[in-house]
Amino acid sequence: MKIANDNNQKEEYREFLKNIREEREGTSNFAKLLFTIVLAVLCAVIVCVTVVENNFFLKGLDSEQADEFFSKKDRNNFEVPFSPKRQNILLLGVDSNGTGTNIWEGTRSDTIVIVNIDPKTKSINAISIPRDSKVYLPDNHGIQKINSAHALGGIDLVKKTLKETFGIKIDRYIIVHDEAVEKIVDALGGIPIYVEKPMRYHDYAGKLHIDLQKGNTILNGKQAVGYLRYRKDGLGDIGRTQRQQWFMRSLFEKLHSPQVITKIPEVLNICNSYVKTDMSFYELSQYAAFARSVDENKIEIATLPGAPNQRGYISYWILDPKKTQEVINRMIYRDKPTLDGTKFKGGIMYSPKKEEEAMAMKEKLNELGFEVNMLKITHLSHTRFVANKNAVSVDFFNWLQKKMPELDSMQFIYDPTETFSVGSDFTVVLAEG
Repeated sequence: MKIANDNNQKEEYREFLKNIREEREGTSNFAKLLFTIVLAVLCAVIVCVTVVENNFFLKGLDSEQADEFFSKKDRNNFEVPFSPKRQNILLLGVDSNGTGTNIWEGTRSDTIVIVNIDPKTKSINAISIPRDSKVYLPDNHGIQKINSAHALGGIDLVKKTLKETFGIKIDRYIIVHDEAVEKIVDALGGIPIYVEKPMRYHDYAGKLHIDLQKGNTILNGKQAVGYLRYRKDGLGDIGRTQRQQWFMRSLFEKLHSPQVITKIPEVLNICNSYVKTDMSFYELSQYAAFARSVDENKIEIATLPGAPNQRGYISYWILDPKKTQEVINRMIYRDKPTLDGTKFKGGIMYSPKKEEEAMAMKEKLNELGFEVNMLKITHLSHTRFVANKNAVSVDFFNWLQKKMPELDSMQFIYDPTETFSVGSDFTVVLAEG
């Protein structure tokens, strides 16, 4: 479908952002930070594995963990997970339920991510489930937001809900408490980051104070939490999610630096207090080794599609049944799309400063035989490649990367809602950051 004009598209985009801000204003302190912490844990384990393989001793690793690790170290190749079958790992981020209470009981899971790993293809798919998704909770708990499952019945009710609602069986889980971010960043001595704009916000009731200047800086724990939670920039949760992705890149670089080796024991101690899992240290090392071997171009991310809806004082995310099943079939069951021979239509969304680059990319896509729609948007803060149609696969993306090397560093996202689309089957988003 042809776009009518830029103004109509911009108005629709502004309306979308407005809905997101209004419906998700109540997101908890830790919402959507889970990937940051879980990957920090895995990176820490990766460094541990590397150190052990080079015959270094990590002071701070308790004797039971060390015995388990070394006794099993020679039984498997760390480049290959211990099971050849695809597995679903549940990642939960839980909030606080007050001072002096058990941090794992009665807490809501405000971040819910299912990571599907395929050892044979060395690929990772990740589905994010919006915390406000309206579902029926098993064991007579009735209709609730899905984030209530952990508070009402712990990890068992969460797993049962996912199985009965979406047909997804969970193999392993990792739960992270919301205090882990600040402590891990401080333990690592801060994280270098480019702050793309001045950020100032004060919430005295929520004890959140943000005062960051534009430019390169090293964030301490409190500053990192502020940077990751900031959303008063017209982009709401979308801008915050993008900043989390930039932060993740910096965190990865920091964790792979030699200076971090001496800090790994402290990070592991923090994880021991604020991370709960049914995996042993050895199993975590296997998953970490697998993550290290995965090509970043074989990582696919999606969010269960739907729309915000409010009844009375309760705000729900109403899942789209058809598109939700489509996402699950693609991401969990790895269904391959059927191609009908129709040429995909391309799209490019770009920031004003990226106009020259966008035009050059359009020319290359045209040379490859693709029709391309263009849309200039003032505020775009994260470059990515978005698949708007199910037929646009990672394999297609990898093929296109070979033809256009400028796509190599882009993150692949599957979004059947066509949020980032200009009447296109796939969209390249060119942002300043």
